[in-house]
Amino acid sequence: MPMLKLRHIKKYFAGVKALEDVNLEVTSGEIHALLGENGAGKSTLMKVISGAHLADEGEIIFENKPLLKTSPSISKSLGISIIYQEFSLVEDLSVAENIYLGKGSSMKWLNWNHINKSAEVLLHSLGFQINVRQKVAKLSIAEQQIVEIAKALSSDVKLLILDEPSAVLGTAELAKLFVLLRSLRDRGVAIIYISHHLDELLELTDRITVLKDGRSVETVFTKDISKDDLVTLMIGRSISQMYPQKRYTALDGKQIQINNLQTVMSVEPISLILNKGEILGIGGLVGAGRTEILDSLFGNYNNRAEIIIDNKKMVLRHPKGMIEGGWGMVPEDRKRLGGILPMSIKENISLTNLGKISNRWGFINLRKEKEIVLQLIQKLQIKIGSMDDPLASLSGGNQQKVILAKWLNVAPQVLLVDEPTRGVDVGARAEIYTIIQELADQGVYILMVSSDMDELMGLSDRIVIVRKGQLIGELQKSDFSEEIILRMALGAN
Repeated sequence: MPMLKLRHIKKYFAGVKALEDVNLEVTSGEIHALLGENGAGKSTLMKVISGAHLADEGEIIFENKPLLKTSPSISKSLGISIIYQEFSLVEDLSVAENIYLGKGSSMKWLNWNHINKSAEVLLHSLGFQINVRQKVAKLSIAEQQIVEIAKALSSDVKLLILDEPSAVLGTAELAKLFVLLRSLRDRGVAIIYISHHLDELLELTDRITVLKDGRSVETVFTKDISKDDLVTLMIGRSISQMYPQKRYTALDGKQIQINNLQTVMSVEPISLILNKGEILGIGGLVGAGRTEILDSLFGNYNNRAEIIIDNKKMVLRHPKGMIEGGWGMVPEDRKRLGGILPMSIKENISLTNLGKISNRWGFINLRKEKEIVLQLIQKLQIKIGSMDDPLASLSGGNQQKVILAKWLNVAPQVLLVDEPTRGVDVGARAEIYTIIQELADQGVYILMVSSDMDELMGLSDRIVIVRKGQLIGELQKSDFSEEIILRMALGAN
């Protein structure tokens, strides 16, 4: 019998249909993927299961019993745990305190030695070693994700829901997570796994349910489906149609020469050449020093690099100076560094170029600001309610478009892009790829870091490989190969 059954689930918000008609069955001892574009209804459905939202129509059956009432506390008592993409940790408390927070105790006095030891044993059983006495605020994002998982598993779990757990994990941590999830499945735990990474789903899961526009489209056995078939189910077109047509020719023979660039990870200075009109990809393993190259080029570290743009020397300065020089950067962590989430969409876009919308006394012309922002929203096809809504109200793909829009607002000469589609669904990815390619076609110099091998090869015109902070090889388009890139990144070529 299925552990969880959802029948004809519907959910509305202010009359807007978030879930139109969803049917889902998850059995014990199964890893069941939920796949769909941003806005397809995945997060809403998970909140219905966890009791955070009440379904307006439909039936939820858990362990063969209809749930007439739902709430987060009821779900937890039944053995349903959910790990959201946005962490729910208390940063000023220790790892152990976070893991056992709210679990209750029959003792009048807390035995901290026992609590810390229990947390340590739990983390070790998951394959991780983290100082349980350390405050969560001092942990890396990947370590915080592990603490979230440990927190969920500190109770008796029957159904575990994970929303984009791999978004912040490196290769080693992800491999450990997969081992852990398979062991939980083998113990009879039912797992719902949400991810935009199709390779993960094909490797890890047993079945996949595709959602589109608030409806369940189809449930398939993973062994019987291909990546291309999944993309077609999601967005109605194949992978081959996701990447824009490449029209690269070195525009006017112009280039940027970067000499003696020093990063926090490079032992020897780095030299690079960017050709006008091309997208230069940077490949390598997580932690190899790719992001550090972009950070250094954007002026985040003291540097004495020599930059020659179209035969003119440029001084590598602080970020403000680089922006004034026509450089922009889309960072890896869009929520912490890319946008200001509480501020409006309009303010985020106009923030990079206030001089464009201000009069000589420094006052902002609100009419002009609205016109410019509206043009960029329409150009990038950003789906919004109102431009005065906070950036946090948008989906991941639309947040990323807003961050691209703010740099288009300054008409950049050079754009540094770090993980352009991390946490973005397949449909929005295709739109972002088109935006980046159009910028390159218009003559913008683009340097891009990506951990997604398909994305790296599909969007780049040339790829350089980084290992331990150093450039160790270069590949032309005709030589692109996942095996060759991985071998070079590992030093096994």
